[in-house]
Amino acid sequence: MTRRIAFINEKGGSLKTTLTVNVGGYYALKRKERVLIVDLDPQGHAGKCLGLDVRGAERTVRDLLADPTVHPRDVAIPSRIEGLDVIVSNKSLTNLPLTSDADRDWTERLAKQIDKVRGYDWILFDSPPSLGLLSMNVLLATIEVVIPVNLTFLALDGCAEIVDTIESLKSRYHRPYLGVTLVVPTLYRPTRLANEILDKLGEHFRGRVAKTVIGYNVKIDEAQSHGQTIFEYAPDSAGAEAFAALAKEIKRKGES
Repeated sequence: MTRRIAFINEKGGSLKTTLTVNVGGYYALKRKERVLIVDLDPQGHAGKCLGLDVRGAERTVRDLLADPTVHPRDVAIPSRIEGLDVIVSNKSLTNLPLTSDADRDWTERLAKQIDKVRGYDWILFDSPPSLGLLSMNVLLATIEVVIPVNLTFLALDGCAEIVDTIESLKSRYHRPYLGVTLVVPTLYRPTRLANEILDKLGEHFRGRVAKTVIGYNVKIDEAQSHGQTIFEYAPDSAGAEAFAALAKEIKRKGES
């Protein structure tokens, strides 16, 4: 069965793209599984972090959303990593003439397209940094949600809004299976405030806060600047160890 996971947070700088790319990279590189990353962020960072030319891409996720006759296999680009494909995004996505979110066809456009996909163990969605119509498309196309949370004062507010949106969509679009698999603390520094936020996350999301905490690690940034996953750039680093542990935790959590 294909696992569908959306990495989503309405606030930028939460490492959602970093998680998407490196978790997907782990499954493809270390477990030899088939992974499709679908980028719904107009910045196109998921493809860039894998060394792909998203600006010059002939077909992107915009084509998938704009034309129901386009098949996902026609827009998926193989990455350098065997078994890891990407449906990239770029600035053209901002020109997509989305209608009102009351238009059910538009809100479920991505879900209908992803239902056509076959042959992958994982479909991972990188979401835009806002809870708009594109994010609704992601949530209606996925089954599981992973929320990366940078440990700052406003972190809990963002989590609460995402959970409220998920609950609304579950009822409105009959998605009883949609839910939060993990909340992943990111950009951790050993400060009193960060530890207080960790405690509050544990209270709000009992049993769903990842045991793996992603801290600051310069190797992760360096890997992205080279268009590589952490497992390619610095396989023996603390960052690689953390992302491997997180990928394993996501796998176990979803299976249970």
